[in-house]
Amino acid sequence: MPDETLNQSAITKGLTTRFIGQNVLYYPVTTSTNDIARQQALAKCPEGTAVIAEKQTSGRGRLKREWVTPQGNIAVSVVLYPARKDLPFLTMLAALAVQCGIRKTTGLKCQLKWPNDVLINGKKVCGILLESRAAVNSVDYAIIGIGINVNIKLADYQEISAIATSLADETGKEVSRVVLLQNLFLEMEKLYLRLRNGESILAEWRDNLVTIGKQIHVRAGDDVFEGIAESVADDGSLMLRCTDGRLMKFTAGDVTLSKNPCSK
Repeated sequence: MPDETLNQSAITKGLTTRFIGQNVLYYPVTTSTNDIARQQALAKCPEGTAVIAEKQTSGRGRLKREWVTPQGNIAVSVVLYPARKDLPFLTMLAALAVQCGIRKTTGLKCQLKWPNDVLINGKKVCGILLESRAAVNSVDYAIIGIGINVNIKLADYQEISAIATSLADETGKEVSRVVLLQNLFLEMEKLYLRLRNGESILAEWRDNLVTIGKQIHVRAGDDVFEGIAESVADDGSLMLRCTDGRLMKFTAGDVTLSKNPCSK
């Protein structure tokens, strides 16, 4: 299927969501869709507003890393106004929505890697960045930033080709970004409404994690810890069982497979 130009009318035409993706702000080029979404959230834009860019010049991932967004990929940020209790689950929601959206669009099976990576055949195809402004009992806004490698050839990006992939590389053909975005918005809204209705998505996210049960090492700041990824806590934190019996809890960090004994 040839790739369509991204614009508001193409994305919203036939989209059956109640609010997510119904208000689209499209930019051929911008610094970061999360930056634009934050400005919109502060101005109290409609919930579900989606900021989309063909190219980002200052896209970022977790831990202030750069996220490459050339033309042909998807860079989208969605503004939500969740209840405080739902905030810890929005990254899980985004990962599950991407996984299902990709499967519905391409038939490809994705895996989730703690804390927020989406993989195909062990390589990263999507990154997720959640930003929010919250108090103890309330949330002013939450922004889910999603970057998906869609119609780029990773052979053109040697610096990341060993660890990343794209939907076009995996399917051998161009993928409709419009259809993918529509499926993504549909799945996001379904999961978000479940959260608002008091349902938990923790088990669904946990059961799709390839990390659980694997021997891994976790880089947290300047330290590296190794052991077995035993489980995730109710808030999504990773529980690492070291070989010396320690059970360590991580709310953030980089995870890779490891064959070495537990150490710090």
